Amino acid sequence: MSSSVKFSDRLEKWLKSNDSKTLGDLQLVFGDKAFALAFLLLLSIPALPLPTGGISHATEIVAMLLALEMVIGRQAIWLPKRWQKLSLGKTSQKKALPFLMRRIRWFEKFSRPRLGSFLEQRGMRSVIGLTVFLLSLGAFLAPPFSGLDTLPALGVVIIALGLILEDVVFYIIGTFIGILGIAITVDLGATVVHFMKRL
Repeated sequence: MSSSVKFSDRLEKWLKSNDSKTLGDLQLVFGDKAFALAFLLLLSIPALPLPTGGISHATEIVAMLLALEMVIGRQAIWLPKRWQKLSLGKTSQKKALPFLMRRIRWFEKFSRPRLGSFLEQRGMRSVIGLTVFLLSLGAFLAPPFSGLDTLPALGVVIIALGLILEDVVFYIIGTFIGILGIAITVDLGATVVHFMKRL
């Protein structure tokens, strides 16, 4: 990726183009950033405090599959042909992505390459894949319509930005936010169970 072209500008150009916009296209268009961009787009939906009509569960499942591919060391995205054709819906393009684009530009103001080569090492990519899998699972298991999937999903979005912008600080921040979100979910769940037992 050219350092003279911001990632947000490159992504916006692709999103506004007439080219098809499916998960299968990511590898062709973005190459080694395809995994990170897939996580960014897939988890941006549950990361927003908006009703998603259940589509977030589908995106979280796909994200978990891709995360496992990173864990085992795949360098390129593999998806069943049917999933490769999964397109960004009009709702995502009109609501979620403009919001996401503003956030990406905000992060770019504070980002600079920090230990980017460390993030690309095979062992570290496996760790990142495992982190993304666990946070995506945490978002998936959050009670429906509770909003508790927002923080784990946001954690994955920030981790993805760390990979794209080659900034290890974002990976650390994203991991912390995601773990915090899962901890809140577990704590609230334990509180509800305790309350039910006292009834």
